[in-house]
Amino acid sequence: MSSILSLPDAAGANDLQTLLGRAARLDENASVRLILDGGVLAVYVAVLHPRGLLDRGPTVLGLRTLAAEGGPLDEVVPIRSFLARVDAALATATDGPIAIALPAPVATVVWAAISPPRAGWQAMQPLDPAVLEGAARAGIDEVATAVPDGLGSDLVHRVRTEVWGRPIEGLDHVPAGTGFAAFSLGFLGDDPVQQYASGSWLRFTTRRGHVLVKQAGWSLGR
Repeated sequence: MSSILSLPDAAGANDLQTLLGRAARLDENASVRLILDGGVLAVYVAVLHPRGLLDRGPTVLGLRTLAAEGGPLDEVVPIRSFLARVDAALATATDGPIAIALPAPVATVVWAAISPPRAGWQAMQPLDPAVLEGAARAGIDEVATAVPDGLGSDLVHRVRTEVWGRPIEGLDHVPAGTGFAAFSLGFLGDDPVQQYASGSWLRFTTRRGHVLVKQAGWSLGR
């Protein structure tokens, strides 16, 4: 039997639809992790993640939280299938809660086994959103120039890892992939980007969502 999500209204479902659509444009074969507990749905999407133990690229996740009922739940599902079900639910929505049946879960998504901490975050200096947007735009142009049509997927991944794993100028602890995730998922606005750290994880928070980064070899205090 499929798990059921119940969102309180169409506004929440529209927010979910927007996030899934943006994430699917980055990787149409991607998956999304859904954690529902205590009336809060945490929606995680992977923007960047290593391939195998020898890959030293960062793990960069996008996170949006929404009010929801049901659960408790912790499942990973295909993003395209889930988006199609959200689209269908919105197409027939009326006033009141919107129920969405989840597709069959995916069991082989490595990044979903890496859980960011839920507590213990220490606040750091806020960032100007323009810094992250600038890094994102520069990296997008660099990747587009370096990756011609027809290049093999392994080489594409290598180029992306090099570009997005490189630190932003003046911010040695922040990989450029942070800006790429925040910009691509629509999390940047006029408000400052608040930084937090917990162990080897960084979190970048705006009013629109969070970017979580696990950079190999970095931890708070190093």
